[in-house]
Amino acid sequence: MDEKKFALKMVIDGKEREISYEELALSNNLAQEALVRLLIQKKLFEPKELMEMMETVKKERYRPADQK
Repeated sequence: MDEKKFALKMVIDGKEREISYEELALSNNLAQEALVRLLIQKKLFEPKELMEMMETVKKERYRPADQK
């Protein structure tokens, strides 16, 4: 039997709802994209700066274990 695991439970309008990891990931992705678009629209940074920072974070986060 394949039991589905849930990330969290929410109560909306008095009804309990289970949120899957997939739904949570999608929700986070949509919120992040909306935030990035808004920051770019308000000219707080340029898309190129975002890509550069993403590369920096990627290098920091995913460096080989022997370099930590």
